[in-house]
Amino acid sequence: MDRITRKGLKQDKFAVEFQHTVGYLTEHRTQSLRWGAAGAAAIVLIAGFFTWRSHEGSARRTALAAALELRQTPVGPPQADSFVRPFPTEQEKIKAEIAKFSDIASKYPSSGEGIIAEYYLAAIAADQGNMAGAAKALKEVIDSGNANYASLAKLSLATIYKSEGKISEGENLIREVIAKPSEFVSQEQARIALAQYVASSNPAEARTLLEPLLTSNRKAITQAASTELGSLPPR
Repeated sequence: MDRITRKGLKQDKFAVEFQHTVGYLTEHRTQSLRWGAAGAAAIVLIAGFFTWRSHEGSARRTALAAALELRQTPVGPPQADSFVRPFPTEQEKIKAEIAKFSDIASKYPSSGEGIIAEYYLAAIAADQGNMAGAAKALKEVIDSGNANYASLAKLSLATIYKSEGKISEGENLIREVIAKPSEFVSQEQARIALAQYVASSNPAEARTLLEPLLTSNRKAITQAASTELGSLPPR
């Protein structure tokens, strides 16, 4: 699991808000890979599926598997009982990760692996406090033409926009997902994300978004909606 450190209140707040936003997206999905580390977190759904779905080798899957393995490589002095060669510094590890994921994104831009690589580039940028770089990578995902990944990227980008005070831009992105949900983000999940997004500025709308979800046939949705409703101020 990615080692998590903290790099300041603003990034901590961003991380927590993002985790809350996307926490519902993995309900009943393939075991998902998380993306993110130090001041931010994000999700790449079915990355494992793209990587391991076939016993037949492919350059894309091999490259992505190697990049994800690199992501797990520790930092520090070598351990006598380990065959894994750690990175001497965090900076060297980050440099290697960026090189790996950038290569995949560049070589296979329209593939699932290429899109996943863009997500990880966004995560790495956010970890470094480079929200402009994270936003750029997420926009690449949105523009990829893959509606499923684009819906995830819109929720992620909305959270970045919120951390930067671009409230209306972020809200519009979530509303786009509500209008056109995907296999990865249902309309119910997007409604919860929007309710979280507007809870402090417009609790009445948040309540309106959440209350119909209390009768959802998906237990996780009803629980999430109930939890969010409980966090809203009284009428």
